Amino acid sequence: MKKLLEISLGIVTSVGGFLEMGSLSTAAQGGAAFRFQLGWPIVLGTVCIIFLAEMAGRFAAVSQHTIADGIRHRFGIKFFMLPFVATLIVNMLVLSAEIGGVSVALEMATGIKHPWWALPVAMLAWLVLWCSTFGFIEKGMSLLGLVTLSFVAAAVVLRPDWHQVTAGMLPSLPHHDPANYWFTAVSILGASITPSLFLFYSSGAVEDRWDRGYLGANRAIAGLGMAFGGSISLAVLIAAACVFPAYGITRVDDYQHLPLTLVAVFGFWGFVLFVASLAFACFGATLEIALEQAYFFAQGFGWNWGENRKPREDPAFSLVYTCALAISAIPIAAGVDPLNLTVFSMALTAMSLPLTVVPFLSLMNDESYVGRHRNGVISNAVVIAIVLLSFVLAIVTVPLQIVGGT
Repeated sequence: MKKLLEISLGIVTSVGGFLEMGSLSTAAQGGAAFRFQLGWPIVLGTVCIIFLAEMAGRFAAVSQHTIADGIRHRFGIKFFMLPFVATLIVNMLVLSAEIGGVSVALEMATGIKHPWWALPVAMLAWLVLWCSTFGFIEKGMSLLGLVTLSFVAAAVVLRPDWHQVTAGMLPSLPHHDPANYWFTAVSILGASITPSLFLFYSSGAVEDRWDRGYLGANRAIAGLGMAFGGSISLAVLIAAACVFPAYGITRVDDYQHLPLTLVAVFGFWGFVLFVASLAFACFGATLEIALEQAYFFAQGFGWNWGENRKPREDPAFSLVYTCALAISAIPIAAGVDPLNLTVFSMALTAMSLPLTVVPFLSLMNDESYVGRHRNGVISNAVVIAIVLLSFVLAIVTVPLQIVGGT
């Protein structure tokens, strides 16, 4: 019964935490510019993250190592510095974008410009991390994030052409603006296949003290949970594809456009639902990414770590998330546009994938870590495909950013 409860809570965690500033903005941009044609990167990204999350949980449950700890232990500190530096940079940008997302939601609610909210948001996130436990962050904030299911309701009420929606789930060549099409597709994939998600997932499994008895629950959490999350992201794209063209919007370059996806369906309450969705989802992501920064530092350098510990028991761990939040709030407080920062950081996320996925694949086939629970043929084939995809994304991201991201 306990494991059944954890499965349901894990699904809630995914539904509440999957949609954040990156998924929201990239899916909305894809729907506005190309209608339903970019459903396929959401589907592809969801399938990829299901496999990576399942492997991250399986690795943690069997080896009692996190992915970061396993990479450092297996390949040495010098090799570990490659994914460490890349993840550090990308996470700081994404963390700044998530703080910006909460700040934008507060601007919409109060009329006070978002730069004024950046430092208070960072301070509130720090207070939650300092005083709470991992279970509170994992389950409490994600329950609040269930309001994001309003996008699913909106997508159904808008009655899209489901034949076109289904067709968009299969890759196709763009009908116009190919540079922007492929840049948006890369950004959607970057928002879906984020290293921080499966790195955090493995740390959470260790925090929750998973063992081999949780392998079945892990498959359910990874499969059902991430599928629900991907469905929400797809619902945003569908709502944007139905609503934005009616307003003549083909490019989401102003965050004030975003509430239209729900306002067009629910009126004033749609605005309330959008503000709540953006605020709760981005604040949950802020907590998760700040924690992931601390996890990655601590696990990479052999420090004490754990959100369930008192700050005095792991002061270096607590110092990392404190500094991460303070530094990441600065660009938003200085007036950097959160939407532009989000799209740029999602593209860089895609570019950084090979540095974490490649060593992770090696770990999942190392019997000294996972024994008989190592990857099978299907899992290896999928991860090899993800590795190849990540190399392609790494190569094309910068040119597409220059040509199509402007």
